[in-house]
Amino acid sequence: MKTRGNLFQETISPEKLFLAWKEFKKGKLTKKDVLGFEYNLETNIFALHRELKSKTYRHGNYYGFYINDPKSRHIHKAFVKDRVVHHALFSVLNPIFEPTFIYDSYSCRKNKGSHKGIDRLRKFALRVSENNTKSCFILKCDIKKFFESVNHEILTGVLERKIKDEEIMWLVKVIIESFNPGIPIGNLTSQLFANIYLNKLDQFVKHKLKAKFYIRYTDDFVVVASNKEELAKWLSEIRTFLSQNLKLTLHPKKIILEKHHQGTDFLGYIQFPHHRLLRTKTKRRMLKKIKKGVNEQSLQSYLGVLSHANGHKISEEIKNLYLFSKK
Repeated sequence: MKTRGNLFQETISPEKLFLAWKEFKKGKLTKKDVLGFEYNLETNIFALHRELKSKTYRHGNYYGFYINDPKSRHIHKAFVKDRVVHHALFSVLNPIFEPTFIYDSYSCRKNKGSHKGIDRLRKFALRVSENNTKSCFILKCDIKKFFESVNHEILTGVLERKIKDEEIMWLVKVIIESFNPGIPIGNLTSQLFANIYLNKLDQFVKHKLKAKFYIRYTDDFVVVASNKEELAKWLSEIRTFLSQNLKLTLHPKKIILEKHHQGTDFLGYIQFPHHRLLRTKTKRRMLKKIKKGVNEQSLQSYLGVLSHANGHKISEEIKNLYLFSKK
């Protein structure tokens, strides 16, 4: 497979860095560090360009903090100038790797996302069960501590097989090696690296196991089939493949193989044959935040999430709590 030439020069050009800044700053202009960078924007961009061109660029440290979405995640935030580099690199590498991904990979891709993923699960279950008239089983798995378990050597090897530009690989390695172990959840490049890394799993499941109904969203994935024994066999082969090829393991407490009518917890929703519910923990978190007070934008975001489930009752409760909090 061919790749474009002069990737490095394209990535570090002032034009690309200014475009990367334009994308990066969206929704962030209330942040002090972002405002500070923009205050001397041209000076900062051209200085960054010179550092990259001379290869004197060094990635800075990270600031760590935790979020709950709903499970606790340790986010690592890089300095503004490094995040501009991440955006520039992403804009050049993503078009190269995007065509290699399977259709049913839904994380951090244009026109994909969690809602498209859960809708796809419903369609798969309907097809396998022949409109809920036959048995349908779903295997749900979660990769244990995925981001911190990504092996730098394996990731670099996968990238080098596709990218033949040594200079762009220098920059890629600078970013990968800026964090250890694994890759930081907070980097835009990490989202792309995650899809590139787990594309090996996707290809294995689709083309070696020949599983027709497989969906992955970052480190969560489901496989749908009419035969429970076949899913159990695939589970064993997936576990072996992850260990031997990607140095990853499945979370032992998050492997679920059950009938579709029992409800499948995937991407924040519980999918049943005839309806879909919002995960209980997610509902509780929403209600707690509404009681503490949120703005109109957050309220609409919550209502948007509920619109993808049978959530009329909880939607009305959230609206009432929001109105009460404004009194």
